[in-house]
Amino acid sequence: MEAKVKIAVNGGIGFGAKLNSKQLMTISKYMNEEDELELTTFQQLYVEIPEDKKEEIIEEFESVGLRCYPVGNYVKSLRTCNFCKGEEREGMPVAKEINRRIAGKPVPFTLKVAYTGCIIGCGEPMLSDIGVMKYKDHYNLYVGGKTKGKDAEVGSLLKESLTPEELYDTVEKVITVYAEEGKKREPFFKFLKRIGKEQIIS
Repeated sequence: MEAKVKIAVNGGIGFGAKLNSKQLMTISKYMNEEDELELTTFQQLYVEIPEDKKEEIIEEFESVGLRCYPVGNYVKSLRTCNFCKGEEREGMPVAKEINRRIAGKPVPFTLKVAYTGCIIGCGEPMLSDIGVMKYKDHYNLYVGGKTKGKDAEVGSLLKESLTPEELYDTVEKVITVYAEEGKKREPFFKFLKRIGKEQIIS
């Protein structure tokens, strides 16, 4: 039986989580009639592809504008709002740069990072492990959100009024500290409670 590997794909960061017909047709080439696509809550599709053809299939996917990411204990691709008021106004270039820097990095447990371009918060940054909210011309950074369980809670403010460069540096530092000091399969919110919010930026 042919060995398969699961990858996560989406259409990248843009005005809403969308796929075009060419992208869907490209994905369907590698599916049998009985195969199913799993749509995650983080704007990704899980697709199983032949392991021995993984690199060439990913190259083909990327040639039609799909973005491909590893599945498992990695930083997920950035979940975003729909950028309803425009690319520059809501900071789409900043969201793209965050995603470029962090998506796919190995961590102790799956890490979810979200971005929203205004204080309405459609990207749900307060409910993610790490959340970014654009406010006027600066960015607020939240950590420790938890969506599941009876102990679900919103994230708390880590830093506010950050410039884009300060934001990139801080997000990368938080992820690096978690990658280096988190215990195996320790969720980020538990890691944060164990070491303290202040320790990850000291």
